[in-house]
Amino acid sequence: MDIATLGVVGGGQMGAGIAHVGAASGLQVTLLDVDARLTEKAFATISKNLEREVSKGKRTAEERDAALGRLTTSTRLEDLASADAVVEAIVENETVKTELFGRLDAICRPGALLASNTSSISITRLAAATKRPGSFIGMHFMNPVPLMQLVEVIRGMATSDTTAAAVDALARKMGKTPILCNDYPGFVSNRVLMPMINEAIETLREGVATREAIDGIMKLGMNHPMGPLTLADFIGLDTCLAILRVLQDGFGDPKYRPSPLLVRMVDAGWLGKKSGKGFYEYPAA
Repeated sequence: MDIATLGVVGGGQMGAGIAHVGAASGLQVTLLDVDARLTEKAFATISKNLEREVSKGKRTAEERDAALGRLTTSTRLEDLASADAVVEAIVENETVKTELFGRLDAICRPGALLASNTSSISITRLAAATKRPGSFIGMHFMNPVPLMQLVEVIRGMATSDTTAAAVDALARKMGKTPILCNDYPGFVSNRVLMPMINEAIETLREGVATREAIDGIMKLGMNHPMGPLTLADFIGLDTCLAILRVLQDGFGDPKYRPSPLLVRMVDAGWLGKKSGKGFYEYPAA
């Protein structure tokens, strides 16, 4: 199937990024959140990021204006009724996602694809909340979406070949490289990444080195673009904790146990860049 209209639920960093690349690639995009203030903020962020691309010569002013012209915002799920596909990019909480997909299943037209941007939760279980599990799939975009090439595509137990092919084509149309994996906790990306971040946090907790030293060693020694503590702040410490708990519950293996320091920081509301404080401090602009 040819996907021409895309719904994106969630106006945060990930949802705004998905809407950005969708509109820029020629799709008609509806970006939805529960509060108009959130969609207005997301639209402003997308406008700013498109303007930055123009200033860097990556896009013309005409292409920027055309992309913004293809982007609308809404607070009503009913406005996604005619979309060819809908991507969910809300909080990393299975109960909340399941409730949303049950509502979307009742609203979206027959044949429309439903996709989750979850970074760890079972696609098979999310699909079971709908009456269209064959048309359900995972599309895990990387952050920041406009810059990162990968889309981790996760097939659930019931995902059809037609759905997988359509989402592969959609990701490529959006300028991304889709790579397929199967439905296991954390998939590939976070099953590998989160234990590394967790171990870096434990290294800090044990006093092995300072935050700057831990990040510097991994950057210079492993050629990582940013250190694991900086990356955790960028992802969001609450999201890191949620993923580690999915891994721990899914595999029953104590090696995925979240660091007590991570748990305390999330309890304190120190969530990283989005809250202004994590392993580092982020003064308000």
